[in-house]
Amino acid sequence: MDYLDALESKSICVIREAYQKFRERTAMLWSVGKDSTTLLCLVRKAFFGEIPFPVIHIDTGYKFPEMYEFRDRLAREWGFKVLVARNEEQLECGMGPGKGAKLDCCTALKTNALKYLIDQEGLQAILLGIRRDEHGIRAKERYFSPRDAQFQWDYENQPAELWDQYNSFLKDNEHYRIHPILHFTELDIWRYVKRENLPLVDLYRSFNGRRYRSIGCFPCCSPVPSSAFTVDEIIAELQSTTESERAGRAQDKENLYTMQKLRSLGYM
Repeated sequence: MDYLDALESKSICVIREAYQKFRERTAMLWSVGKDSTTLLCLVRKAFFGEIPFPVIHIDTGYKFPEMYEFRDRLAREWGFKVLVARNEEQLECGMGPGKGAKLDCCTALKTNALKYLIDQEGLQAILLGIRRDEHGIRAKERYFSPRDAQFQWDYENQPAELWDQYNSFLKDNEHYRIHPILHFTELDIWRYVKRENLPLVDLYRSFNGRRYRSIGCFPCCSPVPSSAFTVDEIIAELQSTTESERAGRAQDKENLYTMQKLRSLGYM
């Protein structure tokens, strides 16, 4: 077993334990990015090629066209159904990246859209593809992370996870965020993408000397200088870069504590 096998095995154990405890009240968030697509692959491995629960895509209406095309194509090829979460009321009122603070936009179009869908579907466990190394606030996360009835995350009072024993006892109207790839790094993800030959959105590849390292809503994402086109070239670039992965994400730049505020309110 090499180190990628060890990472994979731990993730699969978390996925299976979550499903064993929550069954039909489980779902997975798929942003269409490299991390959540890796998680989607791990879910298929955990259940021998099947995805036994809904796959949720939060659609703000501002995603890159390439992301929508990739979402629909992979859903057809891998044979899973996508539940689209959209806050239509706020979109009709003109909410978007150009209206107010990024905190308000993300809360309305992402957090609240997910909240409505969780309430509608009666979900208790949501799998997400986040990693501890991606952002300082995510380093505070647990594999099984509770959210209260108001959808909020108490990052100052997280349950202990000793010897791979996960807390999974819910109070009324709570739900768990499950983070099966928390122990991966960005470089691990790309090495796993290479080994598994995973399909990805072409935005991660360099065109005209620039590429995206993190993708989401197009008004809030900027490409970084790069000549890396192949997965091998991306891996080589990451081994030497000192640039932050989320350097091109606008919500991280607007305020030092924006991500912490967003996640405390229920953001991914």
